[in-house]
Amino acid sequence: MIYESAIGARNSRSIVTGIIAFLLVGLMGNPMIGQHGVMNAQSTAGLRFDVSFPASVSPEKQDGHIILIVSRDTSREPRFQYQVYNPDVQPGFGLDVDGLAPGQTAVIDSHVLGWPLRSVADIPAGDYRVQAVLNRYETFHRADGHTVKLAPDKGEGQHWFSKPGNFYSEPMRVHLDPASGQTVHISLTRVIAPIPEPRDTKWVKYVRIKSDLLSKFWGRPMYLGAYVLLPAGFDDHPSAHYPLAVDQGHYPTGFGEFSPNPPTPGSPDSVRVSYAYDLYKQWTGPKFPRMLVMKIQHANPYYDDSYAVNSANLGPYGDAIVKELIPYVEKKFRGIGKGWSRTLYGGSTGGWESLGDQIFYPDEFNGAWAFCPDPVDFRQYETINIYSDTNAFYFNADWKKTPQPSGRNYLGHLLTTVENDNHWEYVQGQKDRSSEQWDIWESVFGPVGADGYPQRIYDKLTGHIDPKVAEYWKEHYDLRNILQRDWATLGPKLVGKIHIYSGTMDSWHLNNSVYLMEDFLNTTKDPYYAGSIEYGDRYEHCWTGDSQHSLRVGGMTVNQRFIPVMAQHIVKTAPAGADTLSWRY
Repeated sequence: MIYESAIGARNSRSIVTGIIAFLLVGLMGNPMIGQHGVMNAQSTAGLRFDVSFPASVSPEKQDGHIILIVSRDTSREPRFQYQVYNPDVQPGFGLDVDGLAPGQTAVIDSHVLGWPLRSVADIPAGDYRVQAVLNRYETFHRADGHTVKLAPDKGEGQHWFSKPGNFYSEPMRVHLDPASGQTVHISLTRVIAPIPEPRDTKWVKYVRIKSDLLSKFWGRPMYLGAYVLLPAGFDDHPSAHYPLAVDQGHYPTGFGEFSPNPPTPGSPDSVRVSYAYDLYKQWTGPKFPRMLVMKIQHANPYYDDSYAVNSANLGPYGDAIVKELIPYVEKKFRGIGKGWSRTLYGGSTGGWESLGDQIFYPDEFNGAWAFCPDPVDFRQYETINIYSDTNAFYFNADWKKTPQPSGRNYLGHLLTTVENDNHWEYVQGQKDRSSEQWDIWESVFGPVGADGYPQRIYDKLTGHIDPKVAEYWKEHYDLRNILQRDWATLGPKLVGKIHIYSGTMDSWHLNNSVYLMEDFLNTTKDPYYAGSIEYGDRYEHCWTGDSQHSLRVGGMTVNQRFIPVMAQHIVKTAPAGADTLSWRY
């Protein structure tokens, strides 16, 4: 999941289709309308925002998606206030633009999609700050023959509000009154600055490689990066070769869990730094295992990471990571370079990735420790059964409409719904281009649509599920189904390698699919899976196996607790004659 708490989801429609969708959802009481905003065209009477950029910002035409935020909150810029889990989320409105020229106007009016307000016509009269951002798309000519327009990552981890190179306007104070027929002119005069290149330290090294596999798929140079934490004594033991622990998760910007410097008393992050310093002391102590630990940067045109598997829409990220990046890191930093010497761990998205890579590459890894993984059984896709449910937004019923829940707290109090999540995403980008959670699941797990973009598993406005797409998901990415289907061949390669941890009150109901995975694994025989599944009673997202401390503290001590476990497992299961001594100094 991208919505991390304690440690840390569009189809393009023609004008006619948009109008039909608008009429349908209007009849359903849905707070949405179809999107078909226009550039330099006559608009209906009422409030409108004319958005443009000057030639001084760029002399070239631009493709992309405009997000307009209308805010009463003066605490920070409106572009940072469009978050579905914030109870004070401010209204946003989204519009695709193709070939928008300097000085040309993109019109956001009552025909343009909004959430949580369905259109600008629903804005109550009053004083606001408004701000717009153009999330710029580039054209990709993929090896599968499709041409698509997407926003490449620029080192920020796929966030339109902070992406280097995106155009944005200064926040503007304005009195709005939809009844007045006013036009508000917004000029995108600012450009988000580049992000500084990562810097090496004594302990943490940064690597970046061009992936031949991904470059071929995307039709342009594509890169993978990684932060590598070196073991104590690395320079003093040049003949040592090390096991590798792959820490999976969202786009990393360093190794914040590790710090050779003690915290500054009274500083806002003193608690975090205190645990990071504790890891440093243990890491350099005489008894801590000597291993390489790497965090992978695999942001892509759809999301902040690829889910570390091969995908019809994203390309061969699994192969690129396993066959290009990991061998490069092991060669550069004296890794052992064998499957028995590699382990996987991570939480949330990283939990699913750890299990996924262990299952899809069973010979290349020797154990996965998955915390609060994303849905591992699509009969509980959060709370949706994609195989038997007909709608992703509401529970099956003839007459009663009960919303499918999404985010919750440990008391079960509902924070948002699946419908809210998806409509929030839709404002940020159509055709799975929001760079949010539900869209990336669809992008990774789904087939390619006729237009080159991911084929929808459900309609983004109505929630209607496509059973044919669901079947594709089942056969390709439903981890429980794959294990059950292929246990005769997979099972012997996975004995003792599957370890899952989940809070019973996971914030996104991810424990539900873990229960189903456990039901299957407990039935395995010839061989029995011989792994482990543990639950943290009443713990939210993302429980990491520590029931003695808070969620936050547990999340900050994962390395201290699990690297020794992984090292012990590697030594215990190493083949005869393997190097289990050079790195144990």
